[in-house]
Amino acid sequence: MRENGTQVRKLLRQQAAVAHFGSFALREGDVLKVLTEAARVCAECLSVPFSKVCRYREQENDLLIEAGHGWHPGVIGNVVSRADITSPQGRAFITGEPSICNDLRNDNDFELPPFYAEHGIVSTIDVVIKGNDDQPYGVLEIDNNEQHDYDEHDVDFLTGFANVLAEAVATSARTGILQGTIERMKVLVAEKDRLLEQKKVLAEELQHRVRNNLQLVYGMLSKQLDDTSDAAGQRGIKAISRRVSTLAQVYDHLLGNEMTRTTDFGSYVKSLCLNLSNIQAAPDGRVTLKCDSDAIVLDLDVVTALGIVVAEVVTNCYDHAFPDGKGGSITVSVRRADGDIATITISDDGTGFPAKAESKRHGLGLVRRLVEQIRGSAIIDSDHGTVWTIRIPVERIVLAS
Repeated sequence: MRENGTQVRKLLRQQAAVAHFGSFALREGDVLKVLTEAARVCAECLSVPFSKVCRYREQENDLLIEAGHGWHPGVIGNVVSRADITSPQGRAFITGEPSICNDLRNDNDFELPPFYAEHGIVSTIDVVIKGNDDQPYGVLEIDNNEQHDYDEHDVDFLTGFANVLAEAVATSARTGILQGTIERMKVLVAEKDRLLEQKKVLAEELQHRVRNNLQLVYGMLSKQLDDTSDAAGQRGIKAISRRVSTLAQVYDHLLGNEMTRTTDFGSYVKSLCLNLSNIQAAPDGRVTLKCDSDAIVLDLDVVTALGIVVAEVVTNCYDHAFPDGKGGSITVSVRRADGDIATITISDDGTGFPAKAESKRHGLGLVRRLVEQIRGSAIIDSDHGTVWTIRIPVERIVLAS
């Protein structure tokens, strides 16, 4: 009865040890530490001075002592056994069954490595540590320098422990692969960020050069204007200069908004109107230009087209709406519509002009082509002054919050 109680307590201790080891193995990412702890726990639970974990090496076809407990220095990580029936661990590995040797002194079938004799090993149990597919990871062995007859409970414990160890090794391997993948991903992300930053720098440099070249062209046109006495020629040069200046402002605004694919048209058109006011206004300030705009984020292609449209129409107002020194006002308004459109209104309180829808006078041809290009529409009312109403489909824009 007392013997049964002792056996029960031993089994309970062993079960608790397996549970604690499983918890440890799941937390520990270093597989060598897991193997070393496994060897220690097995030796302690079976009350033996030595234990070891042997890893199978396919290329060498041997079993290397990867981790262990109780061995002299130089054994772990160096000593190997052939993966065949000439050693206890080799026999367990080949057969897939536990190998029990209660007294190595009476077993002449083994060709044991010298360290067995150096440590006085007499009794051993070897069980297979399962691996991926059909290839075992290796062998778990306990070693005793005293003769001992091991029973089925000892074998069952060691076999169950080896199964837990196999899962721990597999988990560690998967974790290692995952960590390696994460590290490679970090390298790739860092490289991507580097390339994106390089691309951004190059793009900004390109935009700077484009802007500077546009300003250079604008300066050349301005000089050519001074050298041109023909009125028609001057009008043509002024028109080209205005469009170049408008494009340059697009780049100025773009560079100030960190090179995004979209930009706030409301902010841009305010800046554009301020520039047009400074260029076009008469010294006595008899014509004023006001701009009131909601924040509307548009694609850069749309912003560029609309910028030229606004510049053309506003300049047209300055040139034709107020003849003979007459004063007045020009108003530019950009609104987010409640329906499916955004509306740009450019109006003046000048003399107005008669014009058919298809007329190309006063820059109508270019304006209409640009508006059609961005799938918008333009309506002109010139009965009392002139009012341009340009509508842009909401599907082409993203409204700012």
